[in-house]
Amino acid sequence: MKKNNHILASILGCLTFLVQAQQRTISLDYNKTEGPLNTMFKECIGAGRANEGLRADWQQQLSEVKKDCDFKYIRMHGLLTDDMGVYKLDEKGNPQYNYQYIDVLYDYILEIGMKPFVEISFMPNYLASGDKTIFWWKGNITPPNDYEKWKALVTDMVNHWTERYGVEEVKTWYFEVWNEPNLDGFWAGTQEEYFKLYKYTAEAVKSVNPEYKIGGPATAGNGWVEETIAYTNEKNVPIDYISTHSYGVKQGFLDEFGTSGTVLNEDEMSVSGEVINVRKKMDSLSKQNLELHYTEWSSSYTPADPIHDSYHQAAYILQKIKQIGPAANSMSYWVFTDIFEEAGPRFTPFHGGFGLMNTQGIKKSAYYAYEFLNGLGTTELSNEDAESFATIDASGNVQVLFWDFTYTLPKDTELNQTYYSQKLPAKAKGTVTVDLKHLPEGTYEVKTYQVGFQKNDPYTRYIEMGAPDQLTRSQVSELKEISNGAPEKVEKITIKKRGKHTVEIPMRENDVFLLTLNKL
Repeated sequence: MKKNNHILASILGCLTFLVQAQQRTISLDYNKTEGPLNTMFKECIGAGRANEGLRADWQQQLSEVKKDCDFKYIRMHGLLTDDMGVYKLDEKGNPQYNYQYIDVLYDYILEIGMKPFVEISFMPNYLASGDKTIFWWKGNITPPNDYEKWKALVTDMVNHWTERYGVEEVKTWYFEVWNEPNLDGFWAGTQEEYFKLYKYTAEAVKSVNPEYKIGGPATAGNGWVEETIAYTNEKNVPIDYISTHSYGVKQGFLDEFGTSGTVLNEDEMSVSGEVINVRKKMDSLSKQNLELHYTEWSSSYTPADPIHDSYHQAAYILQKIKQIGPAANSMSYWVFTDIFEEAGPRFTPFHGGFGLMNTQGIKKSAYYAYEFLNGLGTTELSNEDAESFATIDASGNVQVLFWDFTYTLPKDTELNQTYYSQKLPAKAKGTVTVDLKHLPEGTYEVKTYQVGFQKNDPYTRYIEMGAPDQLTRSQVSELKEISNGAPEKVEKITIKKRGKHTVEIPMRENDVFLLTLNKL
């Protein structure tokens, strides 16, 4: 009898789920708005290391990402590593400074309308207190052998930028001290030594101009936030914002090769819940004036996780951005491109890399989460649906971005590395009805864009190709063409006095849709 009851309950649960899925309606009134759209999602984007930014293909991809997604800032590691040629000592032991490589990189970033979010790391070898390094490109992670010389370097570098770009420009930048010092792999010193590094760095930046923005601790997993606030309060050390990182998997940190395996966290509020809790904690410590920047975030912390390549990633990004809302001032997705060499040059075109684009410039499904977000208008419509944004732009056109987020990974029985490496057809989730009221009369061009299984989904097609280790030119062209972001449907409609328009769209697991109504 218990078995029969269990079966009956399962059937009823499935029926309830299907009814709820069928009944999803996004009800919108053109005349009811909530105010300006929060665009924290495009404040910042990550990149691997500074030296990669000198490559032509890296710069070409960044230009395209800027055009389509309009990120404002870019953050990267390794600005001070020896491959950027910043610092050495002459034969008498006197410091020598050189910013020619940084100038090329920053000139380009500014030229395309972006700004640097300056991560001040890692240690130049001539200033290092040891030989401990991280990554294939050997970023030195040891404290400085002379804190005064470190302070002099930072001061000289910030002075250089001030002279080159002007005070008003540099006032808009962010300066961040180091990267993930709470992990042994990134910082060979103690917490106390990090705070000493922070103090010397902050004082150096502020000595050039007290209005320049300095922050940290740039920690993994929301670490050291309270300790940083306590330290800066106690020692009267300047701080303008808190930065930290969050990833949506359940185990460990810092696995550039993906060998330990990762499991996507099934907690509905993973990542987003952490962001909200950090903001609440800061507010409880009377730090409402401090901005909160997540200078790294994604579903997984390893660049060997195929969820990054999968169509599932687009809905995941949107779900977390929606849940976070105003809790963070920025959420910097890690990273914009697979031209990313922490584990060395990668040997396959799709390898689970962090990027929105792969090495060949093929746009992954995740790319369109940000392009669609950037396509939203400036004013948000009142909207009770938890998995959508609805907006009006300055011309009065309407945009509705909506998605399904479904956790599909078999719980604790399979790693991301095996599950997302296979072809994963999406199950039906019913129909979404978009119900618009009080639209102004007139003729509209309606465009429907889609991301999901086999829709702007180059990774599934790559798997169907047999996941070749190398792509031919024709294969690259094919993958770019099937992920070109073109609308699935274009039609014209006429809105009469009632101002009502209804759209019904079949939804599958982890589908993403952007609906635009442009008045002609």
